[in-house]
Amino acid sequence: MTHMRRTFTAILGGTALALLALPALAPATLSEVGVIGATTPETVPSCPSSPCLAVSRTTGFQVKVGSATNILSAPRSGTIVAWTIILGKPNATQIKFFNANEGGPSTAGIAVLRPQKKPNLTYKLISQSPLVKLEPYFGKTAQFPLETTLQVKKGDVIALTVPSWAPALALGFANTTSWRASRPKTSCSSTSAQTAHTTVGTNVQYVCLYRTARLTYSATLISTP
Repeated sequence: MTHMRRTFTAILGGTALALLALPALAPATLSEVGVIGATTPETVPSCPSSPCLAVSRTTGFQVKVGSATNILSAPRSGTIVAWTIILGKPNATQIKFFNANEGGPSTAGIAVLRPQKKPNLTYKLISQSPLVKLEPYFGKTAQFPLETTLQVKKGDVIALTVPSWAPALALGFANTTSWRASRPKTSCSSTSAQTAHTTVGTNVQYVCLYRTARLTYSATLISTP
């Protein structure tokens, strides 16, 4: 699937975002938070191969990739200005199945989560991006600049929210690779219920842990000392 190395930038609302136009008065750091471009082996979504598995009806974030941990935690306070997703290319039959069984056409966005002390594995939704229709970008790596940027504090987690489904799951890694989802503990093996964390200001426990897979997204962070 080498065709997926091309990157397409989606311009939202007709306005291009110059990611490299950093503030001139203070030094700033541009960094990518996530698994894209930072981990080996290459992260490639499963679809259209069999099994073709998708992220569905949940909010999730990568916990670990090998020895790397907290890779979706903001290393510094700053501003999320864009997010990027690598998408598989499901065939027509697979798209029809997911649309019929996982809540409709493929959409996703990112969310800023803040860890809470109690109960364990609880996160507060601080802010979120608009949802994007993903089907036009299947088989590509797409970047979505944010018209309204998202402020983050050091330690905030950048999660992927998928209220329907997204072919953004890479499979076949070691048990040291894992991600968490906002599903209840009793529903970790089911995608029939809507569990996406979408109400700003609410707390949700991210107790469901899934091993051997990667969520194929990242976020672009601009931070200043």
